Amino acid sequence: MKRIHFISGLTITIFIGFHLANHFASIFGAASHIDLMDKLRLIYRNRIVESILLIAVLVQIISGVNLFFSKRKALISYYDTLQIWTGLYLAFFLIIHVGAVLTGRFILDLDTNFYFGVAGLNTFPFNLFFVPYYGLAIISFFGHLAAIHHQKMQKQIVGLTVAQQSNGILFIGIVSTVIILYGLTNGFTGVEIPEEYNILIGKYE
Repeated sequence: MKRIHFISGLTITIFIGFHLANHFASIFGAASHIDLMDKLRLIYRNRIVESILLIAVLVQIISGVNLFFSKRKALISYYDTLQIWTGLYLAFFLIIHVGAVLTGRFILDLDTNFYFGVAGLNTFPFNLFFVPYYGLAIISFFGHLAAIHHQKMQKQIVGLTVAQQSNGILFIGIVSTVIILYGLTNGFTGVEIPEEYNILIGKYE
């Protein structure tokens, strides 16, 4: 189970790396985000890659939940706890997020681009849910990586202990979260949502 979870997790991590890089592009505006997304979609929107990703997500959720229930009573260290709880939140996030994207594409017939992703982030009161929802997802991703790094790494790097390295990964995640949310909300001033995405925020006229 651990081996399967690791392989599916590695597959998803590669995609998330590109996905977060895409979100960083939002610092330069929605157009930059969409332009980069269009380029990345040439890779992950073909049937083969997309099918592999969806299977990896399903496997990751099922194996992750199983590992959570099998390991939660045997926690020893802070990083053990960090690993299973961030993993559980990521499973929750993936269920909602992937479901929302598939619904947007195949039922609502929307382009699930920048505006699809940020509609809730930039509309009150939906942002009261979506800001912590997205923020915790990014932090959980880096927290999960930090915990795995602490488990696998066995030597110092440039004088940093394994614990310091893992704390550094978590710190990078927190900083990245702030930067990404800054970009996705137009510098915290709000993004104007195109009319076709009004259905996502309860506007029907």
